[in-house]
Amino acid sequence: MIKKTGPVAPRRNILGSILIMSCLFLVVGCHPNKPEETSGVPVNPSMVQRSPTSSSDVQKQHEEAERQFRPDIESQRQQNQKEAEQGLDQDAIAAIQQTEEAVKDIAANKKSDALSAIEKATGKINVLLARNPATALIPVSAEVILIDSAPTDIKTIDQIVQQAAATVKDKDLPAARVLLATLVSEIRIRTSSLPLATYPAALTQAARLLDQGKNQDAGKVLLTALNTLAIIEHVIPVPLLLSQAAISAADSQRQNKDIALTLLETARNELNRSRALGYLSNDPEYRALDKQLSDLKSGITGKGNLDSMFSQLRDRISAFLKRQKDRERR
Repeated sequence: MIKKTGPVAPRRNILGSILIMSCLFLVVGCHPNKPEETSGVPVNPSMVQRSPTSSSDVQKQHEEAERQFRPDIESQRQQNQKEAEQGLDQDAIAAIQQTEEAVKDIAANKKSDALSAIEKATGKINVLLARNPATALIPVSAEVILIDSAPTDIKTIDQIVQQAAATVKDKDLPAARVLLATLVSEIRIRTSSLPLATYPAALTQAARLLDQGKNQDAGKVLLTALNTLAIIEHVIPVPLLLSQAAISAADSQRQNKDIALTLLETARNELNRSRALGYLSNDPEYRALDKQLSDLKSGITGKGNLDSMFSQLRDRISAFLKRQKDRERR
């Protein structure tokens, strides 16, 4: 599944590669409606051995979790979309737009108009420098994508990882990329930012080249500046969101022990799935969360302060989700 939004896109060409990546995920096997089906996995059938009983049980639990908690995942995507839009800087966007106008004017041999556009862009940049003296990157566009193409069965995930590793070893990188693209289950927040350290110098250099009559060189400088915006990604693993939602549901169903225990087992399966998919896999927090889930299950079947146990577990997984989201991918 891929859902994406691009609320502000000051330069379409800049995000061309992003759109291509999104198309790749679509080709790989993401589906527009996935609450009741599992994405296909393009692996060699001879390399994938399934355990009919355990895989079926896990898959049923995952599908039930998706059916119940998918609205929560979509609300998370919408919330992050709103936050990303609020973080965009209108002066930086205007500077990008004026730079684009300058490029068009240079192509049309309108030197004075190009210089005027560069002057306006420089004015916006000066405002940004004065307002953000310690900030290196100013967000100008953002998109939030929900990508959910990963298998539900951890054994299948592990086998795809092994096959991808084998293709990398054989230097068959295109095949490895296709395999790895099936191991994604996340809300991806991608932000393009104007680099204040280099962008002003590019505008100054372009203006100087125009004064020297070197229009083509000036255009190249501006195009390079437009196409070197900094792109940073933050991700929120969907399995962790499903685990968090299952824990909250178990809390509300604690009087019905069977339902609560099933929900907590769903939370554990999604936690293990997040680790198998590589979301900070080596972080010791996974083991700590698993221990707290085990203690909570024992508390439900026996005696224990369930209010405190549920509260501590919710706080811990929320903090882990925040740490995952705060981690930057460049």
